[in-house]
Amino acid sequence: MDAVRLIAAGRHALAQSRTVGDTVVEAWQAQALAQTMGSWLAVTGPPELRTEARGLGEAGGRGCGVLDRQALGLDARADTVPRSAQLSALGDLRQALLGLGALLGEVGIALVSVACATDDEGLYWHCIEAIDAADESSDRVRAILRRLTDRERGSTSGAARDSTAGAG
Repeated sequence: MDAVRLIAAGRHALAQSRTVGDTVVEAWQAQALAQTMGSWLAVTGPPELRTEARGLGEAGGRGCGVLDRQALGLDARADTVPRSAQLSALGDLRQALLGLGALLGEVGIALVSVACATDDEGLYWHCIEAIDAADESSDRVRAILRRLTDRERGSTSGAARDSTAGAG
């Protein structure tokens, strides 16, 4: 499945979350997708995107680690397989990154709601750390998008220079 479809599925599942456990599972799913997309881009993406992509993979991994659902006693679905395991292609990279950025923003908002509503201090601090990880992943997504834009501008201006040079 391509990244855009996986992201849409994640956004839908997060919006449908009705319990703290479901919200945490979907936040974990989003971070797993960020980790997978970052790792994928770090290996197969354009060289100028690879450093930021590695950072996205690491931030996503940190977000998954912070959301240890079993330790928090929130996950009745301990065998949850990451949705990202279905990733077969990134597809439209810009759309995938924009969608991932939106999903991570929604995850942050959902985790703020969980943190504000809980009386469990441990869950509160896990949410705060997960919010920080989602924010870091979002920062990495924005950095990749900036580099992608710079890359596209460079190839466009290079093509314009080539056509101008040939006209003279």
